[in-house]
Amino acid sequence: MIAEPKRRTILRLVWDQELAATDIAANFDVTFGAVSQHLAVLREADFVMVRRDGNKRFYQTNKEALGPLATVLEEMWRTKLRNLASTIESAEGP
Repeated sequence: MIAEPKRRTILRLVWDQELAATDIAANFDVTFGAVSQHLAVLREADFVMVRRDGNKRFYQTNKEALGPLATVLEEMWRTKLRNLASTIESAEGP
């Protein structure tokens, strides 16, 4: 379930903020329907919470439901950010 890269990206996008489904979908080069299916899988697993406001649905990660996996994901994202920063610094040179 979380092995799917798009689902991990969705979790990262809504980790610390609530986003509308359309805002989440804008980050992908697939159809809104495809993103909606990923959101449905995450919602069924209780990994995201959904709030409805009129016709819009807003999503945010349910860190409690992820349990120890939340720590693993946060560390993975921190490592990627550190690697990116190192790459940028190396490209800039001394």
